[in-house]
Amino acid sequence: MSDAFSRLKSVVGDKGFTEDPGEIAPHLEEWRSKYHGRSSLMLKPATTSEVAAILAICFETGTAIVPQGGNTGLVGGQIPFHGEVLLSLQRMNRVRAVDAPGMTMTLEAGVVLARAQTAAAEAGLMFPLTLGSEGSCTIGGNIATNAGGNHVLRYGMMRALVLGLEVVLADGRVLPMLKALHKDNSGYDLNQIFIGSEGTLGVVTAATLRLFAKPAETVVAFAATASPGAALGLLGHMQARTGGLLSAFELIPSIAMELLLRHIPGARDPLESPSPWYALIEVAGGGGAGLEEQVQAALADALAQGFASDAVLARSQAQAQDFWRLRDSISESQKREGASIKHDISVPVAAIPAFIEKATAAVLAKFPGARPVTFGHLGDGNLHFNFNAPPSSGDKGGDAAFLAEWDEVQLTVHDIVKEFGGSISAEHGIGAMKRDLLLRYKSTEELDAMRTLKAAFDPKNILNPGKVVPPVRRL
Repeated sequence: MSDAFSRLKSVVGDKGFTEDPGEIAPHLEEWRSKYHGRSSLMLKPATTSEVAAILAICFETGTAIVPQGGNTGLVGGQIPFHGEVLLSLQRMNRVRAVDAPGMTMTLEAGVVLARAQTAAAEAGLMFPLTLGSEGSCTIGGNIATNAGGNHVLRYGMMRALVLGLEVVLADGRVLPMLKALHKDNSGYDLNQIFIGSEGTLGVVTAATLRLFAKPAETVVAFAATASPGAALGLLGHMQARTGGLLSAFELIPSIAMELLLRHIPGARDPLESPSPWYALIEVAGGGGAGLEEQVQAALADALAQGFASDAVLARSQAQAQDFWRLRDSISESQKREGASIKHDISVPVAAIPAFIEKATAAVLAKFPGARPVTFGHLGDGNLHFNFNAPPSSGDKGGDAAFLAEWDEVQLTVHDIVKEFGGSISAEHGIGAMKRDLLLRYKSTEELDAMRTLKAAFDPKNILNPGKVVPPVRRL
């Protein structure tokens, strides 16, 4: 192993690796502190050729390696648990090209999402992926996890935004697929195999992404609604009344607002009175006159029909950002409140009210006192179906006792997700957390196909081993 490490370090040079435990440590723990890993060598390549040389050596020597972007993943997919070499792609951060007429841009895997958004904006265009972690997550990680975010309703998941990839395979060969083509039916779409594969089939080093015209006008509103069912009615109403211009529709419960007001400095309820539920609504148009008046009229009708009881439009960009800051700070407020058990699930949009009712009741029946904090992307069916510990368990011992029930709570929720024809991972991925759960929720045929792909692309199992693809056994 020491010979392999020496060869790997020689590939990247003195600036391209570290063995300093202090420098490596932040890369070994994920944001929620649920997962902690270990690694004695972190490689920091600056070019695709260096990544190719690294993987060729790892393949030859059977050295396991874990790719990592911004370390914002929430299921442990980016953490080296067994001393694997850590491959940080953050130095690969060049925007290679922006093609404004073709509405594409090509950038490297280590480009931070916020910088990608800026690069598009500087060309007068828009890259629509938006996430709470956009200041630190990277394009490579977004691709590896098939990131979703707030605008899936209008623009789709990350896999809908990728036109081409540059991927280094396990044996060091490079797949040069950086085509800026919107139409390409020349055989299997290999790009799609690597999107959402979490670094288990290859390492994405660059991508060509779709850009969109920047909306001439964006209207953001905050509405009070009585229930998830009423919110669903409001969603359909706003879709119809805005002619398909709805770009985001987020569901927020009253308890989330309470946590925000308690823990997030400067947070305030945009409405005069508390509501059982809230909806954050964004409508973006291409320059037609009167978009704000159109949204205002639609909301007035929604109030008349009982879909909402109050609503307010953001009167400035700063106020719109304040509305979105509330939504994006929910996870942070939960963290400050104490222990929480989280789920990233999706069900058919029409089933959301029934799912929330049934799954919440099932969890509370088994764990009385748990506080449901259900929020997320109502428009695309993705809920962050979370539970905070009871208020009395604010001490470390109580929090630990609550977190000890994580697996049982997950099974309770996920079994109901399956009953509703949903998915146990909507946008966070599988990683280590949900790998073995796939044995319970995917068919034998699906799992066999996944294992076949893994064996074909990574026959020595050196790429992010132990993640995503479960072993051959049954729960």
